[in-house]
Amino acid sequence: MNFSIISFSTKLFGILGAVFGAHILALYVRKLPLFEDYLLISYALNFILTVAIYSMVIKASKKESAQGGFVFLFGSALKFILFFIIIKPLFKADGEVSGLELASFFVPYLVCLIYEVYLLSKVLNNK
Repeated sequence: MNFSIISFSTKLFGILGAVFGAHILALYVRKLPLFEDYLLISYALNFILTVAIYSMVIKASKKESAQGGFVFLFGSALKFILFFIIIKPLFKADGEVSGLELASFFVPYLVCLIYEVYLLSKVLNNK
């Protein structure tokens, strides 16, 4: 494993930890259930997929720079496919998908996506 990937993973874990804490605090303040809506699964799945996609993009861009973009797009599509296969059926178990359930997926998704795009643009522009 490359130091860049370890550094990326560590920083992403810290950022997601802070966002998770804020997410839990917001639920607590609003007197909503804290660990329902598959919150932990959503954060963990987004973390794992983001690290995997980042690693694959870095590896692919070392071979051929144009491949990195395709790997990134494929990885982003994979995140949504896994959402529809794994998480959405869990959300629909009660017959509807609530705003809290969507937030439990999209908050970590957006945080991971923003950080991943930011760092990939820095890394790939330095080549």
